[in-house]
Amino acid sequence: MDEKFGCSHNSQNENLTKTMDRQITKEEKDLARRKKLIKLGIIGGCVLVAGIIFMSLMRTSVSKEDLTVSEVSRGTIEVSVTATGKVSPAIEEIINSPITTRIMEIYKRGGDSVDVGTPILKLDLLSAETDYGKLSDEQRMKALQLEQLKVNNETYLSDLAMKVEVEEMKLSSMEVNLRNERRLDSLGSGTTDRVRQAELDYNTERLALQQLRQQLANERRVKEADLKVKELELNISTKSMNEMRRTLEDAQIRSPRKGILTFINTQVGAQVGQGSQVAIVSDLSHFKVDAEIADSYGDRVVPGGKAIVKVGSKRLEGVVSSVTPLSRNGVINFSVQLNEDNNEALRSGLKTDVYVMNSIKDDVLRIASGSYYQGPNDYELFVFNGDDELVKREVRLGDSSFEYVEVLSGLKEGDRVVTSSMNAYRGKNSLKVN
Repeated sequence: MDEKFGCSHNSQNENLTKTMDRQITKEEKDLARRKKLIKLGIIGGCVLVAGIIFMSLMRTSVSKEDLTVSEVSRGTIEVSVTATGKVSPAIEEIINSPITTRIMEIYKRGGDSVDVGTPILKLDLLSAETDYGKLSDEQRMKALQLEQLKVNNETYLSDLAMKVEVEEMKLSSMEVNLRNERRLDSLGSGTTDRVRQAELDYNTERLALQQLRQQLANERRVKEADLKVKELELNISTKSMNEMRRTLEDAQIRSPRKGILTFINTQVGAQVGQGSQVAIVSDLSHFKVDAEIADSYGDRVVPGGKAIVKVGSKRLEGVVSSVTPLSRNGVINFSVQLNEDNNEALRSGLKTDVYVMNSIKDDVLRIASGSYYQGPNDYELFVFNGDDELVKREVRLGDSSFEYVEVLSGLKEGDRVVTSSMNAYRGKNSLKVN
């Protein structure tokens, strides 16, 4: 065996020596280099594919069914400002307590239907009825005083007028006597002294009559003024009594119209002040929208302006009927009168979005409006890159309508933009779409 092993070992050494002595050709070197490059390329490709697969698995994905997508189009936008609104009855009548009193009985409850004149509640009227009785007595007393004054005035003025007539008769008699004395004096049968005395008596009586006539005229004016004062006092008393009677009638709290009792003070025995609200009757067959908007948009909301009210999926048209002239806490209030104010979708107290139109823009890029839009500004929106990838893009948006938002930059016609909420992916720049 040693001989065999020795022979074999010597044979291998001889072959190795022969190989080392043989020179390697250039073709063999190129072949070996190509084999090495191919091996490295295969390894690199496998690593790259594995990395792509790993990154694809690690990238956040989103379901296409969960997305609301709008395609950028070109068209017209009716520029509007957005306000928040609340549906309220078009006709709503507040019933106030006409006096300070307390609630005695309740006849109806909130939500009950009432007709004109339906009793709603009862107030304690004892004190008011007593006051009415006093006013009624005062009114009757003043009426009697007026009648008494008229009789006294007529009697007094009649007596004074009679005195004037008597004095006029005396003056006429003295005038006749004066003429007779002058005639006798001219015939030599009278005397100058008698003529002078007759003239003196005549002039004295004439002045007395003139004074009495003036007194009669003055007394007539005075008595007329006294009469007007008494008539005025009687009128005031009558008005006060009538007002108290109306107050008593109003205190019998009844429904002023047909409708639904939307509010009533049901606390029996509760004290209510004059003018305090005790009930509200509303007509729930017709509605309006009370809205509010930031005062910075106040110049865009004017009476008569077109408005769109969105109630759920319903779109109702109307006009701005009134605008409050003052801003409170940075907010301006206004009302919208609906063209279809009895639509079945309307419910009292329902929250709505209100869009007030103020201008029109033609031939602009636009996307569908949504909750993402918070006014003209720069936004980060996800845009489709192919069918299975979303890429975040900087977009500048302008004015809006109730349907569309104006695109100023960052998008082109035909782009598909995600308009649903993507707040959960705010930190992502791209998303995979499943």
